Amino acid sequence: MMLINLVLLIAIGAILFYVLGRTYFKGEIQDIFDRDPAAKSYAEIIFTYSGLHAIIFYRLANKAWKAGLPFLPRFISQFAKWLTGIEIHPGATIGRGLFIDHGMGVVIGETSVIGDNVTLFQGVTLGGTGKEKGKRHPTIGNNVVVGAGAKVLGNITIGNDVSIGANAVVLRDVPDNSTVVGVPGRIARQDGQRVTGGINIDYTSLPDPLQQALEKLQHEIDSIEKELKDYSGK
Repeated sequence: MMLINLVLLIAIGAILFYVLGRTYFKGEIQDIFDRDPAAKSYAEIIFTYSGLHAIIFYRLANKAWKAGLPFLPRFISQFAKWLTGIEIHPGATIGRGLFIDHGMGVVIGETSVIGDNVTLFQGVTLGGTGKEKGKRHPTIGNNVVVGAGAKVLGNITIGNDVSIGANAVVLRDVPDNSTVVGVPGRIARQDGQRVTGGINIDYTSLPDPLQQALEKLQHEIDSIEKELKDYSGK
């Protein structure tokens, strides 16, 4: 009998979670459909997407934070971290349409500001650079894509329509319509025009400055070897 009651309780909870998710987070769910080709159904997204779960918990924690409640906001955020592997400080400011893909290891600091339609891949950190007080985390514009493992650190501003490559470490402001790669992050492309047709989350074709440097070095080595061969052949 107890087992039957437990099953019924779980079923009722699941139904309520599904209904609340479709009612209050339909925008976030639609964003997942738009940006993740693996998404198949509302039920799959609501019950299995940790990025959505982290955002739901963040919204609750953020309301408690703004209400000035002690302890509860951080408790909610830490519970969400334990459940999803994603840590979002309840004091962060997040706009509409945040999509956290996979999400394990994502960290968003207290004074971070995130605009609309931002995509974060796994392992992204929006963090500080020390023990400074006040605004110490980045401000992210609209339509920004941050690749897997990238670190955006300090009180810097990332403009609109920016793509940050995987594993980049960004420590300086980035203007609108830019592509940033490397360690430390460098602007590799800036055309001044927005990408049409929605948000471009394909960052596999971003230029690699390290690879370019290695190719240049190899070219110089080949030239030196050729000169040595020509010299020894005389």
